[in-house]
Amino acid sequence: MSIRNLLPRSGKVRAGLVIVVLFVLIAVVGPVTARYAPQATSFDLLQGPSAKHWMGTTQTGQDVYSQFVHGAGVSLLVGLVAGVVSQVVSVIVGLIGGYLRGVADDLLYILTAVFLVIPGMPLLIVLTGYLPSRGLLAIAVVIAITSWAGSARVIRAQTMSLRGREFVEAARASGESTTRIMFAEILPNMLPLVASGFLFSVIGGILAEAGLAFLGLGSLTTVSWGSMLYFAQSGQALLSGAWWWYVPPGLAIAVIGAGLALINFGIDEYANPRLRTGSARRTARRGALAAGADATVADAAAGGAEITSAAITAPGIDTAAEPASDTALDEAPAQIRAVDVPGSPIIEVEDLGVDYPTEHGTVHAVDDVTLTLHRGEILGLAGESGSGKSTLTNAITRLLRPPAVVPRGSVTYRDADGGRTDLLHLDERGLRAVRWTEIAVVFQSAMNALNPVTTIHAQFDDVIRVHRPDLPAARRTELAREHLRRVGIDPARIGAYPHELSGGMKQRVAIAIALVLEPDVIFMDEPTTALDLLVQREVLDQIVRLRDEYGFAIVFTTHDLALLLEISDSIAVMRGGRLVEYGPAEAVYRDPHHPYTRSLLDSLAALGSLS
Repeated sequence: MSIRNLLPRSGKVRAGLVIVVLFVLIAVVGPVTARYAPQATSFDLLQGPSAKHWMGTTQTGQDVYSQFVHGAGVSLLVGLVAGVVSQVVSVIVGLIGGYLRGVADDLLYILTAVFLVIPGMPLLIVLTGYLPSRGLLAIAVVIAITSWAGSARVIRAQTMSLRGREFVEAARASGESTTRIMFAEILPNMLPLVASGFLFSVIGGILAEAGLAFLGLGSLTTVSWGSMLYFAQSGQALLSGAWWWYVPPGLAIAVIGAGLALINFGIDEYANPRLRTGSARRTARRGALAAGADATVADAAAGGAEITSAAITAPGIDTAAEPASDTALDEAPAQIRAVDVPGSPIIEVEDLGVDYPTEHGTVHAVDDVTLTLHRGEILGLAGESGSGKSTLTNAITRLLRPPAVVPRGSVTYRDADGGRTDLLHLDERGLRAVRWTEIAVVFQSAMNALNPVTTIHAQFDDVIRVHRPDLPAARRTELAREHLRRVGIDPARIGAYPHELSGGMKQRVAIAIALVLEPDVIFMDEPTTALDLLVQREVLDQIVRLRDEYGFAIVFTTHDLALLLEISDSIAVMRGGRLVEYGPAEAVYRDPHHPYTRSLLDSLAALGSLS
């Protein structure tokens, strides 16, 4: 057979092959041409396409071209693996069920029907959520598991049609084994179906990976087209006009899907020998494809003002002082000052410790912490990563996971009437009664805290119905709408899904859900970390306004000490599991006693973050 006969005669197929080959070359050769690592940040924030950054940059200065070419290989590989695994399962189930019939066919048919009835994307999300590790291979296999049933049903039907043909009877009469009849006689006659199913499985795999990543359920530590879209959406790329961030991956997914679909038109041409023989029809070449005008970008130069290095020095801070050594910080005694706020105590933590037993010894994640939260107070909890902030708040709210243990200390909640509740010794029923009615939590990632497959209304309704079972549905809906309005979201968005909201809106929805039962205390674990500065400011203003309106107390956990100094009544600074400084926010700012607190404030002053 000559090479000429191997070339597709259909212009559609040729166009599809060109598209697919182009993207394969991008995936293979592209990373070599990239001048930056895909996750390397820079100071070129949200820059449009230029000679330095061919496809522009993200809001953290990452090179979009590097992410695009590296993401091409990841997305295509996930689609390829998902397509192969899906078709292998489809062929095995379809062939065995269609050829053997009987009990085996009945069981496999029921299994196929079950997978066909279950909606694909919700099942994919659920299975992905139970993965111990969200590696690319694991995600590809899960995608295949959720996508094989449709093709298996088609193959089964075709197998039932072919099993009575004469050539199959001849093979059976000649003594060929059942396995050989299925895979050497029947299967080659179904290659167009298998190949077509494979192509669409690859398309489905690429789309599913992109969908999972877009919902924040994929491997976001690996750069792919889907993760690019996720971070573009999280970074408000559409609203900021940064089209170069989300158009390339979105357009690439659409174009590669179109290319694979076009190739599908030529499958019969290769699978059916009757279509490959005979004289080749000479088709008129239409000349080169019109490439269209180059989309030149009028790059409005963003001439930013030069940033000076003049630091704004806070009172009580000597920026010329040498930073204290780790030994000096560890040996310095804790600096605890009295906090004078109008409200009565609502949560009292005394000598609380949290340990993690390991094979190398016990890790004291929280070591004898004592503090008091008052009604209406905003307590800022600051410290570096690993200092024990989240462990402390999880211990107070009883959200610790094994192997964490609380061997010492107490956590007491006082209600409005002065009644005392020992939170550490409540049973599950008691905890359920306290949570959300008295103590609520706003988690760090709203994308993960909000169920991606249910509407905002349903998530409000779940919380209210559990704790207020006597409320009618209309009143529950009214409460949800009212609290959306209070956090600045149009109540008409109550029927939206989380992915239909911006990052700031999702965070405010999470706050509204925490407020819906009007608790006394809200724990906020870095609620503004993933938001840009403008949205952060809006969310913080909402938090302070709602605190003034409702009178609840807040434990606000963050790395940003400057932010805490702005909004908090009191500050608790942690290091190495210990509470190293605790007192009124103004006193901590004006006269920090502990060397670690001074070093944190020195760093902020050097960056110009303090005024």
